[in-house]
Amino acid sequence: MAQAKTFTKEEFEELLDFVSKRSYAMRNRMMILISFWSGMRVGEIASLRIEDVVDTSGKVRREIRLDASQTKGNHARTVFFPDKLRAELQIYVDVRAVKDRKQPFFMTAGGKSFSANVMTQHFFWLYRKAGFETGSHSGRRSFITNLASKGIGVRVLASLAGHKSISVTQKYIDVNDDMKRNAIEMI
Repeated sequence: MAQAKTFTKEEFEELLDFVSKRSYAMRNRMMILISFWSGMRVGEIASLRIEDVVDTSGKVRREIRLDASQTKGNHARTVFFPDKLRAELQIYVDVRAVKDRKQPFFMTAGGKSFSANVMTQHFFWLYRKAGFETGSHSGRRSFITNLASKGIGVRVLASLAGHKSISVTQKYIDVNDDMKRNAIEMI
Protein backbone atom coordinates (compact mmCIF):
# COMPACT_ATOMS: atom_id res chain seq x y z
CA MET A 1 0.00 0.00 0.00
CA ALA A 2 1.34 3.43 -0.95
CA GLN A 3 2.24 5.94 1.74
CA ALA A 4 -0.22 8.71 2.48
CA LYS A 5 0.41 12.04 0.79
CA THR A 6 2.44 14.71 2.53
CA PHE A 7 0.69 18.03 1.97
CA THR A 8 2.55 21.17 1.00
CA LYS A 9 1.57 24.40 2.76
CA GLU A 10 -0.38 25.45 -0.36
CA GLU A 11 -2.24 22.14 -0.57
CA PHE A 12 -3.07 22.31 3.12
CA GLU A 13 -4.54 25.80 2.66
CA GLU A 14 -6.48 24.55 -0.38
CA LEU A 15 -7.91 21.71 1.74
CA LEU A 16 -8.96 24.08 4.52
CA ASP A 17 -10.52 26.43 1.98
CA PHE A 18 -12.51 23.54 0.49
CA VAL A 19 -13.71 22.38 3.91
CA SER A 20 -14.77 25.93 4.85
CA LYS A 21 -17.42 25.85 2.10
CA ARG A 22 -18.97 22.52 3.06
CA SER A 23 -21.42 21.26 5.67
CA TYR A 24 -19.99 20.89 9.17
CA ALA A 25 -17.14 23.21 8.20
CA MET A 26 -16.00 24.01 11.73
CA ARG A 27 -16.03 20.39 12.93
CA ASN A 28 -14.20 19.16 9.83
CA ARG A 29 -11.64 21.95 10.09
CA MET A 30 -10.92 21.01 13.70
CA MET A 31 -10.53 17.32 12.82
CA ILE A 32 -8.07 18.22 10.06
CA LEU A 33 -6.14 20.65 12.27
CA ILE A 34 -5.75 18.07 15.04
CA SER A 35 -4.44 15.57 12.51
CA PHE A 36 -1.99 17.99 10.87
CA TRP A 37 -0.90 19.96 13.94
CA SER A 38 -0.70 17.26 16.62
CA GLY A 39 0.01 14.15 14.57
CA MET A 40 -2.75 12.13 16.18
CA ARG A 41 -3.99 8.98 14.49
CA VAL A 42 -7.55 9.06 13.17
CA GLY A 43 -8.63 6.43 15.70
CA GLU A 44 -7.24 8.57 18.50
CA ILE A 45 -9.10 11.62 17.20
CA ALA A 46 -12.32 9.60 16.97
CA SER A 47 -11.93 8.46 20.58
CA LEU A 48 -11.60 11.95 22.06
CA ARG A 49 -14.09 13.09 24.66
CA ILE A 50 -14.65 16.66 25.81
CA GLU A 51 -12.96 15.85 29.14
CA ASP A 52 -9.82 14.70 27.30
CA VAL A 53 -9.37 18.04 25.55
CA VAL A 54 -10.94 20.60 27.90
CA ASP A 55 -10.06 21.20 31.55
CA THR A 56 -12.73 21.82 34.20
CA SER A 57 -12.53 25.59 33.67
CA GLY A 58 -13.47 25.17 29.99
CA LYS A 59 -10.00 25.80 28.54
CA VAL A 60 -8.32 23.58 25.95
CA ARG A 61 -5.40 21.73 27.49
CA ARG A 62 -1.77 22.20 26.35
CA GLU A 63 -1.34 18.46 26.39
CA ILE A 64 -3.76 15.60 26.57
CA ARG A 65 -3.32 12.15 27.99
CA LEU A 66 -4.69 9.32 25.88
CA ASP A 67 -5.32 6.16 27.85
CA ALA A 68 -4.34 2.78 26.45
CA SER A 69 -7.83 2.10 25.08
CA GLN A 70 -7.60 5.20 22.87
CA THR A 71 -4.31 4.36 21.16
CA LYS A 72 -2.85 1.92 18.69
CA GLY A 73 -1.07 -0.88 20.52
CA ASN A 74 -2.80 -0.13 23.83
CA HIS A 75 -0.03 2.15 25.13
CA ALA A 76 -1.10 5.32 26.91
CA ARG A 77 0.58 8.45 25.58
CA THR A 78 0.64 12.22 25.89
CA VAL A 79 -0.21 14.42 22.91
CA PHE A 80 0.95 18.03 22.88
CA PHE A 81 -1.15 20.78 21.31
CA PRO A 82 0.64 23.82 19.86
CA ASP A 83 -0.78 27.20 20.83
CA LYS A 84 -2.24 27.80 17.37
CA LEU A 85 -4.21 24.53 17.61
CA ARG A 86 -5.37 25.33 21.14
CA ALA A 87 -6.67 28.72 19.96
CA GLU A 88 -8.64 27.12 17.11
CA LEU A 89 -10.02 24.36 19.34
CA GLN A 90 -11.04 26.90 21.99
CA ILE A 91 -13.30 28.64 19.47
CA TYR A 92 -14.85 25.26 18.58
CA VAL A 93 -15.35 24.39 22.26
CA ASP A 94 -16.90 27.79 23.01
CA VAL A 95 -19.31 27.56 20.06
CA ARG A 96 -20.40 24.02 20.97
CA ALA A 97 -20.87 24.91 24.66
CA VAL A 98 -21.19 21.24 25.63
CA LYS A 99 -22.03 20.64 29.29
CA ASP A 100 -21.57 16.85 29.35
CA ARG A 101 -17.79 16.33 29.59
CA LYS A 102 -18.17 12.62 28.71
CA GLN A 103 -19.60 13.53 25.28
CA PRO A 104 -17.44 12.77 22.22
CA PHE A 105 -15.37 15.73 21.10
CA PHE A 106 -16.47 15.15 17.49
CA MET A 107 -19.91 13.92 16.53
CA THR A 108 -21.36 12.66 13.26
CA ALA A 109 -24.15 14.46 11.43
CA GLY A 110 -26.49 12.03 13.20
CA GLY A 111 -25.29 13.15 16.63
CA LYS A 112 -23.32 10.00 17.40
CA SER A 113 -19.66 9.48 18.13
CA PHE A 114 -17.35 8.63 15.24
CA SER A 115 -15.88 5.15 15.19
CA ALA A 116 -12.28 4.94 13.97
CA ASN A 117 -13.50 3.34 10.74
CA VAL A 118 -16.19 5.95 10.06
CA MET A 119 -13.75 8.79 10.73
CA THR A 120 -11.18 7.16 8.41
CA GLN A 121 -13.79 7.07 5.66
CA HIS A 122 -14.81 10.63 6.46
CA PHE A 123 -11.22 11.86 6.00
CA PHE A 124 -10.85 9.83 2.79
CA TRP A 125 -13.94 11.43 1.24
CA LEU A 126 -13.05 14.94 2.44
CA TYR A 127 -9.66 14.60 0.77
CA ARG A 128 -11.09 13.05 -2.38
CA LYS A 129 -13.80 15.71 -2.79
CA ALA A 130 -11.13 18.38 -2.26
CA GLY A 131 -9.16 16.84 -5.15
CA PHE A 132 -6.52 14.88 -3.19
CA GLU A 133 -6.02 11.15 -3.72
CA THR A 134 -4.83 10.11 -0.29
CA GLY A 135 -5.89 8.49 2.94
CA SER A 136 -6.53 9.47 6.50
CA HIS A 137 -2.86 9.24 7.52
CA SER A 138 -1.88 12.32 5.48
CA GLY A 139 -2.20 14.71 8.40
CA ARG A 140 -0.04 12.55 10.62
CA ARG A 141 2.58 12.05 7.89
CA SER A 142 2.58 15.77 7.07
CA PHE A 143 3.02 16.59 10.78
CA ILE A 144 6.09 14.38 11.09
CA THR A 145 7.62 15.48 7.78
CA ASN A 146 7.09 19.18 8.52
CA LEU A 147 8.80 18.90 11.89
CA ALA A 148 11.65 16.86 10.39
CA SER A 149 12.17 19.56 7.75
CA LYS A 150 12.58 22.09 10.59
CA GLY A 151 15.38 20.03 12.11
CA ILE A 152 13.50 18.21 14.86
CA GLY A 153 15.35 15.00 15.70
CA VAL A 154 13.89 11.61 14.97
CA ARG A 155 13.81 10.62 18.67
CA VAL A 156 11.59 13.61 19.47
CA LEU A 157 9.46 12.87 16.40
CA ALA A 158 9.02 9.25 17.48
CA SER A 159 7.94 10.35 20.93
CA LEU A 160 5.47 12.89 19.53
CA ALA A 161 4.05 10.27 17.17
CA GLY A 162 3.77 7.63 19.87
CA HIS A 163 6.13 5.28 18.02
CA LYS A 164 8.18 2.77 20.00
CA SER A 165 10.79 2.55 17.22
CA ILE A 166 12.51 5.41 15.37
CA SER A 167 12.65 3.18 12.27
CA VAL A 168 8.84 3.43 12.08
CA THR A 169 9.03 7.21 12.40
CA GLN A 170 11.65 7.43 9.66
CA LYS A 171 9.20 5.82 7.22
CA TYR A 172 6.85 8.76 7.75
CA ILE A 173 9.39 11.38 6.75
CA ASP A 174 9.00 12.41 3.13
CA VAL A 175 12.24 13.96 1.88
CA ASN A 176 11.60 16.80 -0.58
CA ASP A 177 13.70 19.15 -2.67
CA ASP A 178 13.45 22.02 -0.17
CA MET A 179 14.87 19.78 2.54
CA LYS A 180 17.74 18.81 0.24
CA ARG A 181 18.43 22.44 -0.70
CA ASN A 182 18.48 23.49 2.96
CA ALA A 183 20.79 20.57 3.80
CA ILE A 184 23.43 21.44 1.23
CA GLU A 185 23.46 25.08 2.29
CA MET A 186 24.74 23.94 5.70
CA ILE A 187 28.09 22.93 4.18
